[in-house]
Amino acid sequence: MSLTTFLQQCLTGISLGGAYALIAIGYTLVYGILRLINFAHGDIFMMAGYFMIFAMASLPWFIAVPVTLALTVLLGVGIERAAYRPLRSAPRMSVMISAIGVSYLLQNLATYLFTALPKGYPEIPFLKQIFQIGGLSASFVTFLTPILTLVLVYLLIMLINHTKIGMAMRAVSKDYETASLMGIKINRTISFTFAVGSLLAGIGSILYFTDRMTVFPFSGSLPGLKCFVAAVLGGIGSIPGAVIGGFVLGLGETALVALGYSTFSDAFTFILLIIMLLIRPTGLFGEKTTDKV
Repeated sequence: MSLTTFLQQCLTGISLGGAYALIAIGYTLVYGILRLINFAHGDIFMMAGYFMIFAMASLPWFIAVPVTLALTVLLGVGIERAAYRPLRSAPRMSVMISAIGVSYLLQNLATYLFTALPKGYPEIPFLKQIFQIGGLSASFVTFLTPILTLVLVYLLIMLINHTKIGMAMRAVSKDYETASLMGIKINRTISFTFAVGSLLAGIGSILYFTDRMTVFPFSGSLPGLKCFVAAVLGGIGSIPGAVIGGFVLGLGETALVALGYSTFSDAFTFILLIIMLLIRPTGLFGEKTTDKV
């Protein structure tokens, strides 16, 4: 393999990893606050793909993108309010079953509304422009994805560490009951967390589907599972961990495809998960938690 080919594959892997990282952050944020694995998150990402298809059908891209992101945020917050908030004091298993139910509901709703046939994803002209740097040649979205991911992660960390709502999020994640007693508006904080996670999934969806060109009702299932694995690899609840997990998966998958083992690229994700759980169950950046008696 020549150096140019190697660098080209690395660029592709970093780009895919960036999209995975943005979606993985949604899992890690919700888990950090609610100790809930939001299994519907991958399907919110899929619905964002359909929102973009229909928005671009009648609107220019610079209006369609904000409309898509706004609809994705509304969907995420609506799911939290309808499916998770009523179960706030229920056993954790009930909330997990609700999350799985919402995931299947979104998949079947998409199949009913849009049929199971793949729909072509619209082109945003400047994202598909081919750029050449030395021997490397790739669309602008491939170069943009990792840069945009790192910028958004930096902004998110600044939000969590240096704003009032960020302080509330940290307080709720540390001790739910005490935060409530201290006057923090729990419902507003949790809704905001879902809104941020859904916004990042919407941005990740635009970057991911621009390269893959088709959306179908189950197109969020496997990426959703992979991003969950990325969050677990990095240590679920850790934002830098989710980002590193996303990049590791993206690079690993691309390397296997480049070496001719594309059949095993999906299996690689789950083998990595099993190895990580055996060696370090809390993930790379996860903290050991002790259950309160």
